[in-house]
Amino acid sequence: MVFEVMKVPTTPFEGQKPGTSGLRKKVKVFVQPHYLQNFVQATFNALTPEKVKGATLVVSGDGRYFSKDAVQIIIKMSAANGVRRVWVGQNGLLSTPAVSAVIRERVGADGSKATGAFILTASHNPGGPNEDFGIKYNMENGGPAPEALTDKIFENTKTIKEYLIADELREVDISTIGVTNFSGPDGPFDVEVFDSASDYVKLMKSIFDFELIRKLLSSPKFTFCYDALHGVAGAYANRIFVEELGAQQSSLLNCTPKEDFGGGHPDPNLTYAKELVERMGLGKSNSGVEPPEFGAAADGDADRNMILGKRFFVTPSDSVAIIAANAVGAIPYFSSGLKGVARSMPTSAALDVVAKSLNLKFFEVPTGWKFFGNLMDAGQCSICGEESFGTGSDHIREKDGIWAVLAWLSILAYKNKDNINGDKLVTVEDIVRQHWATYGRHYYTRYDYENVDAGGAKDLMENMVKMMSSLDEVNTIVTGARSDVSKVVNADEFEYKDPVDGSVSKHQGIRFLFEDGSRLVFRLSGTGSEGATIRLYIEQYEKDPSKIGRDSQEALAPLVSP
Repeated sequence: MVFEVMKVPTTPFEGQKPGTSGLRKKVKVFVQPHYLQNFVQATFNALTPEKVKGATLVVSGDGRYFSKDAVQIIIKMSAANGVRRVWVGQNGLLSTPAVSAVIRERVGADGSKATGAFILTASHNPGGPNEDFGIKYNMENGGPAPEALTDKIFENTKTIKEYLIADELREVDISTIGVTNFSGPDGPFDVEVFDSASDYVKLMKSIFDFELIRKLLSSPKFTFCYDALHGVAGAYANRIFVEELGAQQSSLLNCTPKEDFGGGHPDPNLTYAKELVERMGLGKSNSGVEPPEFGAAADGDADRNMILGKRFFVTPSDSVAIIAANAVGAIPYFSSGLKGVARSMPTSAALDVVAKSLNLKFFEVPTGWKFFGNLMDAGQCSICGEESFGTGSDHIREKDGIWAVLAWLSILAYKNKDNINGDKLVTVEDIVRQHWATYGRHYYTRYDYENVDAGGAKDLMENMVKMMSSLDEVNTIVTGARSDVSKVVNADEFEYKDPVDGSVSKHQGIRFLFEDGSRLVFRLSGTGSEGATIRLYIEQYEKDPSKIGRDSQEALAPLVSP
């Protein structure tokens, strides 16, 4: 079929500014005439010609409501803009980490490689006709677009007058694997629908010792549970955990991807992963059934993870530190050593202590995975993480939820390899408590104030910047509230100069540092679709072995309670 290119007149929309996680809005915003098209064309216009004309692009996402329509629109616009071919995961499904893997690893039958991707996701936000949709562009390294490009996209959205689309191009059946061929003014244009899991599974098998993990999962003493929260992780869970590693089918929860995530909130934490939390013995009810030894959950696009032991929660900050501390011995990919480690600024300093002890390069970066990607591309970082349930490594340029689960299973398998038939296996809780005994414990919590007035949030942050100039005044306020709280000895607004490209990121959060190593961090977040979110992070470091077993609420009470 030969298609024609249409130039469709349009006018700009306000507020099409992509953040660190792309553009996120309510579905009702995205379905407005020309809204998605404007953003996609603004992206094409921001890219250099060789990244568009004759290029190969990936278009897929987490399967949330409006995704299938969006895939067809982007295919038609890609054809009109001179793209040579589009790769689509079957049913439009690819996890965000899998997209990164496909860009970096997949080679087409004709030798083609992808130069970028449109990822359709709003991550851990709810889905459905009245909920959230999102889109972001990833680069040829598999990572999110840098700020220079997202700024250019935003500027283009403010001046756009027309977009290109092959509107009469027939819709591609994205449920069936195969290639659909078209012809247009620039020559042939192909759409290839491929298996969503194969490339990602191949990559995971090259990183981890699947045989060792399989032995752990085959032990009658080890039980396992994985909850995809009806997100795209379900497209990988059966293939990896059941077919490759031999787990029971019954160990998978909510692993059928759904457009509305089953009416739930696909955020892997103790609040929203309710069924898993109950099964792991951390809920309010007591079923009398013995919980599994290991549990994990994923978010909508499978880049985030939550790790649980039997009646035991592992904080994301502890998780990345424990993975880093055990990676060289337990994970074949890291057997020759770690290049360095990194964490986002709000994440607890548990990783810092591991880095210092193991003499590793260490980096503290702003929130946003692209900062890790720069370090990885420069060969300076192997493992990194965020407190917001994001963990990953340099195998791709996105955080990777299933990778984190396999990392934990690898550590458990390694710790138990000589004891697989013994009386008692080393547990998740054993590993965490041993880590605390070795490195100390970072008590940590976060409070989110969501959908607050954006103007008021900005005023609050500006007022705290002013407070930083008078620590005596701050300490008067602190001691007036709690006399048992340590003195504030430093305060700053976090600013990051990228050691790779020299770029400077300002206004990344306000930090109050206490004499005893405690921290209070305030940060404006851009991951919501409406209003502003203020996040407050509270951290207390404890080295005394007699005090590392306290309840977090008790340990943090002086910093939390008025």
